[in-house]
Amino acid sequence: QVQLVESGGGLVQPGGSLTLSCTTSTGTFDFRAIGWFRRGPEKEAEGLLCFSTALGGSNYADAAQGRFTISIDRAKNAVNLQMTGLKPEDSGTYYCATDSGAVHRKNCRPSLVPLFASQGQGTQVIVSS
Repeated sequence: QVQLVESGGGLVQPGGSLTLSCTTSTGTFDFRAIGWFRRGPEKEAEGLLCFSTALGGSNYADAAQGRFTISIDRAKNAVNLQMTGLKPEDSGTYYCATDSGAVHRKNCRPSLVPLFASQGQGTQVIVSS
């Protein structure tokens, strides 16, 4: 499995922006599906988006569409999540995850990101005035 470390969480005002980063020192993101999911207070894990080179792009859940963007920084072996227009309901712990399985690489369904084989410890985001 790949070890992942998230960073960049914090307190942000409603309407603000935040960029989260996910890095790994035990592998690469090549030939993998990569995604982000979150878990809010007393809520189930919610898949947000998924990127795969086999897919040729990214798939977004409704909660992320138009506001969140995933990007890959190969020089830093990092995956970033840019978030804009943040709302209080976006508060929670955000996790990156990756999986090398062929099904995940081909379909890259955001709803399945919480089931990916490798996940980080998460970084907390609080959206509040």
